[in-house]
Amino acid sequence: MKNIITSKRRDVLKSMAGLAASLLVPKVVRGEKSAAKPFDWADDSIHYDPHDHKWGMGVDINKCIGCGRCSNACKIENDVPKEPFFFRTWVERYQVQENGETIIDCPNGAVDGFKKETESDDVLRSFFVPKLCNHCENPPCVQVCPVGATYQSADGVVLVDADYCLGCRYCIQACPYGARFLHPVTRTAEKCTFCYHRIVRGEEPACVEACPTQARIFGELDQKASPLHRFKRMNRIGVLKPALNTEPKVFYANLDMEVK
Repeated sequence: MKNIITSKRRDVLKSMAGLAASLLVPKVVRGEKSAAKPFDWADDSIHYDPHDHKWGMGVDINKCIGCGRCSNACKIENDVPKEPFFFRTWVERYQVQENGETIIDCPNGAVDGFKKETESDDVLRSFFVPKLCNHCENPPCVQVCPVGATYQSADGVVLVDADYCLGCRYCIQACPYGARFLHPVTRTAEKCTFCYHRIVRGEEPACVEACPTQARIFGELDQKASPLHRFKRMNRIGVLKPALNTEPKVFYANLDMEVK
């Protein structure tokens, strides 16, 4: 009789442990489903295999003129709320002063561009820096999401499944680049997706297409004929906050040490 009770108790404990594991590690359970998610974003007529690609973006700071067309195109393409604090991509202006101080401004994410700088002997140099989600190889946002809503697709793009997202904001807090926001209507996390709905059709992200100076370059990381591969080979490349070891897939040419 004692053995029967012990056996039943063991079975109950196993069931409880299994239930706890499923609640604590949903990302493991949903890991297989994540690989198929990108197909759901595309039309049935589109044959896109994320395993055949590895996407990244390059930004040439010397070419950026701060016109803000990239930010504006992104808002239009992705239905980003018009309020001045919701952005998937934005542009910052850096003005390095003679006294060593750096002034950074970003009016309305540069959607409307920047006002003309007033000439001053105190300004040593100024430049513009476009920013967006870095689609890290080791993304902190994916690690902290309690339900697996934020995930990394096989082609290296970090995405958010709005159907899973709880709006807990953990990923927003974990992102060291400030590249996420909570949508005011859906109450789910949003960010740059490299315009995933476009790249599965063979099109460039809206920001790349809208840039008049070709300051943004999008392409394959592993193909030598890719414009991005040539961009990395021909320029002095840097990434934002390299000490964090997130391994960003957004690469900057001529990145100034003042950029945070």
